[in-house]
Amino acid sequence: MKKAAFLILFSFSVITFAQKPVKDSIPGDSLVIANTFLADKTVPYDSLKNLFQVHKGKRQLLDNPMAARIDSLWMKELLQSNLFDTIYGDVSTLDVTYDVTFDELPTDTLKARLERINQRTPFNIAYNPSLENVIKNFLKRRRQTLQKLMDKSDFYFPMFEKELDNHDIPLEVKYLSIVESALNPRAKSRVGATGLWQFMFSTGRLYNLEVNSYVDDRMDPVKSTIAAGRYLAKLYEIFGDWDLALAAYNSGPGNVSKAIRRSGGYKNYWNLRPYLPRETAGYVPAFLATMYIFEYAEEHGFKRNKQPAAYFETDTIKVKKLITFDHISELTGVPREEVEFFNPAYKLDIIPYVEGKDYTLRLSKEAIGKFVANEDSIYAYVQAELAKKEKPLPQLVKVNSRIRYRVKSGDYLGKIAQRYGVRVSDIKRWNGLRNNNIRVGSRLTIYPRKPGFQKPTSTTIKSSATPITATAGKVYTVRSGDSLWTIANKFPGISVKNLQDWNNIRGNDLKPGMKLKLCNCEP
Repeated sequence: MKKAAFLILFSFSVITFAQKPVKDSIPGDSLVIANTFLADKTVPYDSLKNLFQVHKGKRQLLDNPMAARIDSLWMKELLQSNLFDTIYGDVSTLDVTYDVTFDELPTDTLKARLERINQRTPFNIAYNPSLENVIKNFLKRRRQTLQKLMDKSDFYFPMFEKELDNHDIPLEVKYLSIVESALNPRAKSRVGATGLWQFMFSTGRLYNLEVNSYVDDRMDPVKSTIAAGRYLAKLYEIFGDWDLALAAYNSGPGNVSKAIRRSGGYKNYWNLRPYLPRETAGYVPAFLATMYIFEYAEEHGFKRNKQPAAYFETDTIKVKKLITFDHISELTGVPREEVEFFNPAYKLDIIPYVEGKDYTLRLSKEAIGKFVANEDSIYAYVQAELAKKEKPLPQLVKVNSRIRYRVKSGDYLGKIAQRYGVRVSDIKRWNGLRNNNIRVGSRLTIYPRKPGFQKPTSTTIKSSATPITATAGKVYTVRSGDSLWTIANKFPGISVKNLQDWNNIRGNDLKPGMKLKLCNCEP
């Protein structure tokens, strides 16, 4: 019976278990926005938007500690979009026979270091000239890429190690995520392999990763890591060798078994390598080279920059009603890009509520605490917003209100949505986008709900209180109760980040009477 079950599993795995490298990922940037909530105060939903006015004059608002600590440069590094293209190009075209001259790493030194790694890992880390060429190639040509990946790894690796240890998987497997996805949880290949660990649809389903119109668990860092650990454990059970398990993870067990047959029965990866698919032939050497470089990063001059946050410093809360990323960002003050980054599994930037399902919101521990403190008010506000009169469908909007936007370098959907006063989900719906990937030069159809910021000679903007005048459309005088967030929302096309940059402001410290520039210009 065991033999029959094994054959069934193995046959099925030939079709479903192959994992493919990615080609696309998501561009990104970030903003730092002050938190709008007080931990000890819950307010009615209709007052949430005016929370600054309610409390600013009485006591200093608490900044979101996560937003204050994670600066925009680090978030930008986390959302790097071009890292995997570099790694994928190296892996798929890797020529291990090409001799690389790199005097900074003598062969004897490399041999000694590889032996030390080999003593503490179940992988076969034996020196050979091919592996030496790959390591020297990476060190010589990919230093900048590797440094960025090291910075990103500080966020994910603690969580990876925890989950891998739970399944008795060698902790060094964490380096596999570098080769698979360059640590991009929303990475997606041409053939549909998705997430940090690049699961195909059928393989993900086999390991309980849910995929539906709203959710793709393959993009959930925790769930996909657990699934990858279970999958790798099964492959090791089949092959009894971690190198072959990795090869099977990339190309499928069937390709590895065919390589064993074609080689005449060899079982050592390096003996099988000539009989494996080209991409898999470079896959394990790239993994081993990455492991070596990360393990000896300091010796090769890489800086292990201590990042201000790691995955275990976040927390989750089960949602009780449907809520959008836009609402979460608007009501908590957490930058929208940060909400996206921590919750990559939600395909439409909406966290659904389904009875019997546990859909969760992940944010920094501090931000989750503020969300819990104001939970009832937040849901009441969101429900009221969603119940408002339905917006006209795009085809009912005047034709001349439609624009065709050309994607520029540095653009991402959140940035474009903010510019035109629409939601990311709107842009995706109007353009038939299934994920947040956009390419430079492509065109998007957009139906703006607010025009781009103009520079009139005199503009009067109405707020919920009294009229507020922007002198010559360029300067705004701060009033009691104002914040960068409330000011930005009064002026179409202006973000908090714009106000910070144009006025050299850090944080959210404003005083009544202060003059703020409303454009990148002289006042």
